[in-house]
Amino acid sequence: MERQQEWEGDRRRVVVVGGGVAGSLVAKSLQFHGDVTLIDPKEYFEIPWASLRAMVEPSFAQRSVIHHRDYLTNGRVITSSAISVTDTEVLTSEGRLVAYDYLVIATGHAYPVPKTRLERLKQCQAGKLAIELMTYIMIDLNENAVPAALNLLEKLPLIILARRSLLVHNGFRLLEFIGPKASYKALDWLKSKHVEVKLEQSVNLNSASEGKYLTSSGETIRADCHFLCTGNPIGSAWLKETVLKHCLDDFGRLKVDEKLRVNSRKNIFAIGDITDVKEIKQGYLAQKHALVAAKNLKIAMTGGKESKMANYEPSSVKAIVSLGRREAVAQIPLTTTIGIVPGLIKSKDLFVGKTRKQMGLDPRIVDA
Repeated sequence: MERQQEWEGDRRRVVVVGGGVAGSLVAKSLQFHGDVTLIDPKEYFEIPWASLRAMVEPSFAQRSVIHHRDYLTNGRVITSSAISVTDTEVLTSEGRLVAYDYLVIATGHAYPVPKTRLERLKQCQAGKLAIELMTYIMIDLNENAVPAALNLLEKLPLIILARRSLLVHNGFRLLEFIGPKASYKALDWLKSKHVEVKLEQSVNLNSASEGKYLTSSGETIRADCHFLCTGNPIGSAWLKETVLKHCLDDFGRLKVDEKLRVNSRKNIFAIGDITDVKEIKQGYLAQKHALVAAKNLKIAMTGGKESKMANYEPSSVKAIVSLGRREAVAQIPLTTTIGIVPGLIKSKDLFVGKTRKQMGLDPRIVDA
């Protein structure tokens, strides 16, 4: 095994595992306060709520797919997967042992993606070309696919609605993580765009053959392609045989305290979707996790008092679900609304410019 060479100086070694919404932001926030190493299986950070917009509008990916080195200018990037952890080191799939004084686990959900930014950009371009040749498109959801459901409703109007579209969902209503009013408004909007919606059904993809798909009700559907938006497993499998195995709950999430420290560990933090924080899993909340953890790590690394650390307060359910590029349905305290007004908040740029600015990059807002 190869041990990572240590940097000179007496700054604390901070290892961040996972370069998604939370991991990238905490690494960026700490890079001038410690010796930061980011471990991620890909060389880029992709703004997740913009991923399907990039698939139908590849130019969008130029801003939403960001090379780690663009924002992490004073830290290391190890393009590899973490496969184990001890009390002092992280082991990568390439056999590197990376020592840490403080560890941040932000591995979110596990899903396959290209390793390089260029490969991801090419994938988006190929996806757009494939969609343009299709006439019937099917999307399969389940009740656990909160991020995927958000992405789905955000992107449908761009290209897919020019084709015949079917959405299959095994829940009794759409967007079950928010209130029923928002669900019904989203359903009515989809129907107004001639999207067929089948609720309380699922699709057996193992039965797919030559464009034919079998639903749980026994119906056969013909489609040129399908988008599987049924969620991804929590990215904690690599922790199950490690010193942190007893810190996982029954769902594979890391148990954290109010400081976002992994239970019983003063120098290990967890942020984002991998935590057991009792709130819905949304990107902007993962960003809040990162900022709280970064503040607490700065205090810990300088020997500050624990009483100065911030507590993370779980958020109430708030959501803005984009409906294409101009409209959205929003649930905020005391009201639910749909149309152009909530769309002005999010739909046009999907907060990509805001996220890039938060990462210290040029937002480069492009007019539609």
